[in-house]
Amino acid sequence: MATHSTVLLLEKLQQQTERHIQKAIREWQNLSPDVFEKSENAASWNAAQCIEHLNIYGRYYIPAIERAIDRAIHRNSRPSPSFRSSWLGSYFTKLMLPGENGIPKKKMKTPANARPVASLDTRKVIAEFIDQQERLMQLMERASKIDLNRARVPISIAKFIRLKLGDVFMFIVAHNYRHILQAERALAAAAKDRSAIKSANIPAPSFLHALAQSH
Repeated sequence: MATHSTVLLLEKLQQQTERHIQKAIREWQNLSPDVFEKSENAASWNAAQCIEHLNIYGRYYIPAIERAIDRAIHRNSRPSPSFRSSWLGSYFTKLMLPGENGIPKKKMKTPANARPVASLDTRKVIAEFIDQQERLMQLMERASKIDLNRARVPISIAKFIRLKLGDVFMFIVAHNYRHILQAERALAAAAKDRSAIKSANIPAPSFLHALAQSH
């Protein structure tokens, strides 16, 4: 499995998360809510639903990560110079990998409790997304003081499975990226003037490339 410098990994995770925040602040907040609420067809999520899906995950993972960090600090955990991704953690993160066209290579069924409702307040959805991503950045900063290999977080779909904190951070950022691209595609499809949407202009998380080449 891939091994990362802890310092560099957290730095890359924070840089990618900052890109997501800036996307929301500089672009999404300046668009009409109407364009977020249009879907290409009845089977597709609109952009607001894509973002709300991320918020649903954030409502679980941000408190879960915070508890894991608190426990690690209580145990006097110290940072390790390197983080080694687990097989399962790498697998989950690789599932998020988009193809060369920015579209996911593999479609996945969304758990019922993570499916966004159809009617949403777009401005509240975007505001919550920004708040969650800023909190995630703060947690990454706190996590730099502990061992990412030893701190564990139960995953949302099966709480008896506990992934390394470093793997959870990578999965969340990759999952965010996947659905931000999906939201951008929905915006482009909904906009009459497609040039108004800067679709897929966020660089892919660099740690994903290393995972894609690992076995």
